[in-house]
Amino acid sequence: MEFGWVAPFVPPQFGIRAAEAPWEFRAAYALRRSVFCEEQRIFAGDDRDAADADAQTIVAVTYVMGIADRVVGTVRIHETAPRRWTGSRLAIAPDCRGTYGLGAGLVHRAVATANAAGCDEFLATVQLANVPFFRRLHWDDVGACEVQGHPHALMRADLDAYPPLASVAATLLAARRAS
Repeated sequence: MEFGWVAPFVPPQFGIRAAEAPWEFRAAYALRRSVFCEEQRIFAGDDRDAADADAQTIVAVTYVMGIADRVVGTVRIHETAPRRWTGSRLAIAPDCRGTYGLGAGLVHRAVATANAAGCDEFLATVQLANVPFFRRLHWDDVGACEVQGHPHALMRADLDAYPPLASVAATLLAARRAS
């Protein structure tokens, strides 16, 4: 008997917040390694660097029946100079790409968290294919740069678009695929 194509399960809810539990950090690093080392081959073996020592890790976690289940997205933020913050290593699990609000939610949480900490400038190195996405989220292209020999854009967030968010509570999103 043939049942035809069945859509993959998409958990009904995501929470975006600072990583707290050891399993969340491990899963975030594993996701980064999967995306940036194995899939995109930007880094060999591991993408971790000195910034990880001071960075805050933000995660998107699926919830099933109210229980945190899996890290499906991550980004890190850190202060690189007084009141100047940087975001990097934005990654989303392949099976969750295209989930409405997931990438934007991670970016929003990252910038709003830094803004709450007194950020005057928030920068990120962005892969060229993702520049239009960041422009839609109120970011300006301020120059070209390279990461591991790969061309990127240096972009700056419009902090007025990201009100300070100091709460540790998760920002919850209902899952739906972008149309």
